[in-house]
Amino acid sequence: MLVESILKAPDTALVAAFEQPDSPFIGKDAGELVGLPCGVAISSDVAAGVAQADCLIDFTRPEGTLHHLELARAAGCGMVIGTTGFSADGKAAIAAAAEHIPVVFAPNMAVGMNAVFKLLDVAARILNEGYDVEIIEAHHRLKVDAPSGTALRMGEVVADALGRDLDACAIYGREGVTGERDGQTIGFSTIRGGDIVGDHTVLFAGIGERIEITHKSGSRMPYAAGSLRAARFIAPRKSGLFDMQDVLGLK
Repeated sequence: MLVESILKAPDTALVAAFEQPDSPFIGKDAGELVGLPCGVAISSDVAAGVAQADCLIDFTRPEGTLHHLELARAAGCGMVIGTTGFSADGKAAIAAAAEHIPVVFAPNMAVGMNAVFKLLDVAARILNEGYDVEIIEAHHRLKVDAPSGTALRMGEVVADALGRDLDACAIYGREGVTGERDGQTIGFSTIRGGDIVGDHTVLFAGIGERIEITHKSGSRMPYAAGSLRAARFIAPRKSGLFDMQDVLGLK
């Protein structure tokens, strides 16, 4: 999706694409994967690639992303990070690198989802008394982190709006005799199965009414399109840490 979006956009150019060293795609034309041959061979040499790029778009795993971040920083290459599952130390490393290169770091690049983040902030401030908050997310069977980075960000947005600390009030699972629900908690439910791209719902449950704010992804193309908007956003910048709310002018 990223390759296709870049090749079809009139103002972007693909200069490198990466895979694991043992991938059968190494050496093949990256554009052929989407029926758009472009002359860019898939490689495992990230350092060589970022040396000729203005921006690296990374959707991998935290360990890989942090390694690529070091290479991008050394090359003075901006970075768009869509990877999730970082520890506090990993997030700190991203912030430190952003003092030298421009970085957009967001748990979800889709424009629609970032509109949802804004709606959640407004809803939580209005529904700040008498409503229990539950976050339900569903993804494909191959996703390795839970809850999703997007669900966690939803929780952070709601918690901030309510003046709560998500680390202190989050409940990530219930089993057995749990007792009555603490109204100050924010619950998370995780579903994994099949090829679900990504569904997220925040439920505000009051007495006699429920408000649900939901985003469903039918494909991964919105993530790719949002990533390109992020790349355009940091193109004129020398450094700084941003998220999609910055990119979309929602702050």
